[in-house]
Amino acid sequence: MSAVGEAGGAAAAIDLHVDVDTAEGRRVGLERALRAAIRGGRLAPGAPLPSTRGLAADLGFARGTVTAAYDQLVAEGFLITRRGAGTRVADMPGPAVPAAAHGGPETAPPRFDLRPGLPDVSAFPTAAWLRSTRRVLTTAAPLAVHGVGDPQGRLELRTALAEHLGRTRGVLTTPDRIVITSGFYQSIGLLAGVLAEAGVRVVGMEDPGHNVYRDVIRRAGPAVVPLPVDAEGARFERLADPALGAVVLTPAHQYPTGVPLRPGRRHRVCAWARASGALIVEDDYDGEFRYDRQPVGALQGMAPEHVAYCGSVSKTLGPGLRLAWLALPAHLVEPVVRAKHRADWHPRGWASWCWRIC
Repeated sequence: MSAVGEAGGAAAAIDLHVDVDTAEGRRVGLERALRAAIRGGRLAPGAPLPSTRGLAADLGFARGTVTAAYDQLVAEGFLITRRGAGTRVADMPGPAVPAAAHGGPETAPPRFDLRPGLPDVSAFPTAAWLRSTRRVLTTAAPLAVHGVGDPQGRLELRTALAEHLGRTRGVLTTPDRIVITSGFYQSIGLLAGVLAEAGVRVVGMEDPGHNVYRDVIRRAGPAVVPLPVDAEGARFERLADPALGAVVLTPAHQYPTGVPLRPGRRHRVCAWARASGALIVEDDYDGEFRYDRQPVGALQGMAPEHVAYCGSVSKTLGPGLRLAWLALPAHLVEPVVRAKHRADWHPRGWASWCWRIC
């Protein structure tokens, strides 16, 4: 027999699921069920229990049966009762936690974290984000904010992004060609899957580069070949390989060397994509960060029908927002949106609105 406490009064409204075996009597069965729940950790120290009246009503027992079971468990030290505070689980000692395998004192965290790819999240515009959140949650229709959204992403955000990217990065796109994702990891995964379905067998990636994204592409099916990097960016001898169907580049600021892709090589890779019908995946992971000169414009502006442009707020605001985008050639929009729908149906709702008006 099982029950979930509810109804009548605060104590009676406490949910409590218990499976009571009444083979040896209802009181004994209830005592055993509560002991097992306490010993197993389902009822933590200090957890409140329903009133005797409420639990008796849920179980279909006499109130005296539940009272007798509670009294027995109080006597054994499993429960405590206080006037006006109801019945709660006693603070019983748990099993000893084994000591950590490694010895020695814990080291203090470093004062400065210089690992690559981590922004200074202490600079997050909290006040502006709170204002945006309040405005969204108080002015937008509830269904628009909390309901199921478009797998391509909210039109309002895509419209704002098309304007922002054109103005700040020289990206030539329109809202209908932008797809909102949860980060570059998802962006490259969607593109890798779509490329594999289209028959692409080999993808070139900068070397050195980020191993995680190489693995994402390999898992989708294509083989990954290295594009060595020198002082002028990625080298393109492998473009002569007819099996090469796509390249992944960080042209504004190569990761991890930091060199930009020189103009001559930009023209060369764009000409290759036009002639072969291949795809350039542009990871503009920190293209807006420049302290010594103006940011280098996006490669996408040179060949918008052959470049899939990837961006995110992970470096400008913080990776925890999980907000990124793809600006795609026209022929890739439908298959990428279809893949996005299969992956997670639709992106975050109100957070996208907040970024738009933040």
